[in-house]
Amino acid sequence: MLPSRVEIGDSVILQRLNEEAVLLNMSSQQYYGLNDTGTRMWELLMELGEPGKVVIQLQEEYSVPPSTLQADLETLVGELLQAGLLRALSSTN
Repeated sequence: MLPSRVEIGDSVILQRLNEEAVLLNMSSQQYYGLNDTGTRMWELLMELGEPGKVVIQLQEEYSVPPSTLQADLETLVGELLQAGLLRALSSTN
C-alpha cells in the first residue's frame, strides 16, 4: 500500500545519467540506481508528492495497465522508504 504523501529523505543526492539516475543517501553512504521508468517515477514523486497522483500521471505517459503501474510504484516507494531515500508523511503534514 502506498503512503498518501512522500518527500525526499534527509541527505539524499540525485545524479542523472542520461535517462537514468542514481540516488545517494549521504548519511548511510548507500546508493540506489533507477532505470528510465524509475527515474520518471522519482521525478513525479518529487513534483506531485502524492503517489496516487503519480499513478494517474503515469497512466497518461505509459501504455501499461494501471494495476501494473500501481504495483511497480508500490515496489519502488517501499524500497526507497526502506533505504531512507523517501519519507512518508502523514496526512496532517
